[in-house]
Amino acid sequence: MTNAPHAISVPTLGVDTRAWEHGDPDGRTIILVHGFRGDHHGLEGLAAGLVAALPGVRALVPDLPGFGETAAIPGRTHDIELYGEWLREFTANAAPGGFALLGHSFGSLVVGAAIAGGLEPSRLILVNPISSPALEGPQAALTQLAIAYYRAAELLPERAARGLLGNPAIVRVMSEVMAKTGDAELRTWIHGQHASHFSTFSDPSTLLQAFRASVSHTVAEFASSFSMPTLLIAGDRDDITPLAKQLDLRHRVPGSELRILPGVGHLVHYEAVDDAVAFIGRFLTEPRPGAPASRMTSSAVAVPAAFAGETRA
Repeated sequence: MTNAPHAISVPTLGVDTRAWEHGDPDGRTIILVHGFRGDHHGLEGLAAGLVAALPGVRALVPDLPGFGETAAIPGRTHDIELYGEWLREFTANAAPGGFALLGHSFGSLVVGAAIAGGLEPSRLILVNPISSPALEGPQAALTQLAIAYYRAAELLPERAARGLLGNPAIVRVMSEVMAKTGDAELRTWIHGQHASHFSTFSDPSTLLQAFRASVSHTVAEFASSFSMPTLLIAGDRDDITPLAKQLDLRHRVPGSELRILPGVGHLVHYEAVDDAVAFIGRFLTEPRPGAPASRMTSSAVAVPAAFAGETRA
């Protein structure tokens, strides 16, 4: 077993999905799905933290189609249905024995669409889920500005559109708005992450399609399909989804848990990694009601049996 991540390629809908594997290659799998315009780098902290806290776990972080090192799906519109279909095929090929599933931000929509289409993870974690329409968030005016920005890019030739969409000054403004931490060193690191990884999209057309998908749906549309144990993690300063809507989502998913992180916004995966890992670790290792407890390691950390109390094929 090694905690150093390594890249793998998983055939999915006619392209090779690039994914980064952390922890035990033969361990119980949790798949982490990143947000809009990001790639696997955004969830590296959570993946590394989980495999360190939970021996015998494999954390797998794919790049979404059209982002990072995964190509866009040829001949397809990158709408939420396509992303849900992609995730169903990816999980079937990458984790046929079963898996837990985590989605952050836009990744929560991808996960929701996949589950609504028949995907059955053993457990579900949604971090900063998109629980309200884009124009109803705390920063609705900024959202309108973002929509205008993407629409303007859509009118430009490809080279000019890529220049606008990847403009470092615009990316920095976005990063400044999203970051809530008062820690100067952490803010600088977050801005560096966005500068390095926020513009690795394959082409402007795919990015614009994904943007439309991100602002046209909410997790609430898919919540009735969440029959598995579900954990929600939200920041109380999230500019994308107000806390009241996260509470509404909690009530839409019977038996779900909601953990709220004070002073944190939409970047839980950067600003509150340790807290999120602790919440997720406990959630994954707690037996389901009526299920036997999983065995314990010498360090007294529960090792999931397809995550606690469940069987793995």
